[in-house]
Amino acid sequence: MRTFHRYVAIGDSATEGLQDFDENGAYRGWADRLAEHIAAAQDQPLEYANLAVRSLRLSEIRRTQFDRALALEPDLMSIVGGVNDVLAPRPDFGRLAVDFDYMFTESASRGITVFTFLMPDPSFLKPIGRYVRERSLILSDITRAAAQNAGVLVLELARYPVASDPRLWYEDRLHGNRLGHQRMAEAFADLLGYPGFDHWADPLPDPLPQPPVLERIAGDLDWAVRWFGPWLGRGLAHVPHGQGITAKRPNPEVVAVTRHALSTDNG
Repeated sequence: MRTFHRYVAIGDSATEGLQDFDENGAYRGWADRLAEHIAAAQDQPLEYANLAVRSLRLSEIRRTQFDRALALEPDLMSIVGGVNDVLAPRPDFGRLAVDFDYMFTESASRGITVFTFLMPDPSFLKPIGRYVRERSLILSDITRAAAQNAGVLVLELARYPVASDPRLWYEDRLHGNRLGHQRMAEAFADLLGYPGFDHWADPLPDPLPQPPVLERIAGDLDWAVRWFGPWLGRGLAHVPHGQGITAKRPNPEVVAVTRHALSTDNG
């Protein structure tokens, strides 16, 4: 099993860690958790930086984060993006392919171990899942092709039914919750070859019952008012992506091995 010196994560809100709150109310997320797992598994200290900023499209991630990440000279790097593109009215899939291919190839050519993930089928995230399903499949095809070309490790969440369990998703239906981020960190640790994390794909106990039709409709309406409406409003107002947000960990810091890294049950 390889020992890593420096892990740098780039991406959007998923990598920033939205909706996974630590004890101080700050965002934690799967990348922070994964860094702790890696640090706990090796004798050499691990340095970690997270440049991700919510709401960015892939071209913006490439423009504002990628060169900064390379300058930090990582030997491990996660590159995740594209979901904000497919949520946009007119996604540019050609541009997505170019950006993924460039970032994956350039990173791999420097000897960096690179990994990413593909979203599960979003159909279960009603009603927005039906809107983005076809686009999400195209995004997965583009990402997969670029990753295979560059030798990038890929976690294909669509292969694992647990990834579509609503109990791993926050109420906004766009981000993982605490348990979702915990499972993602374990999944990436398993992908990187660390032992003891293959249980991440186990189904949650007690299958989730289907709510009555009227309850589902009421839930969809509540979601539209609380989450979709404000998101749409920001888009119509042309609020710049990631406005006012800066990277939470712009500089590499040694990861402290804590009880969080040693426990995969309580997060």
